[in-house]
Amino acid sequence: MFTAALLLGLLAMFGLVIDGGLALAARVQAYGQAQEAARAGARQLDQAALRGQGPVVIDPPAACRAATDFLTGSGSTGEVTATTTSVTVTVHRAQHTQFLTLLGITAIHVTGTATAHPQISTTP
Repeated sequence: MFTAALLLGLLAMFGLVIDGGLALAARVQAYGQAQEAARAGARQLDQAALRGQGPVVIDPPAACRAATDFLTGSGSTGEVTATTTSVTVTVHRAQHTQFLTLLGITAIHVTGTATAHPQISTTP
């Protein structure tokens, strides 16, 4: 009985180490995809305001489309929110477990959120 309990404990510990590492890697990847999608959206500037020497502002509908297109192209799912000053993207991922499946945990859900703002370059 003691051996069975010890073996189950070691299996759980091994599963936490392996699957925890995979979940951490999935979260980093989700954050990276959120950053890239937010940047893609923040590049969608309001051309009329830009040509009229107005402030640099984002075109929110175009930004949402660009960020959503990036997410679709990368095979990710998430939410996109855009205003005239920023684009925020949240990416959702499910990392399927390798060892914790034996304990009934089949997936670990992670998210990554990033926000991008348009920047004015002073470099010619």
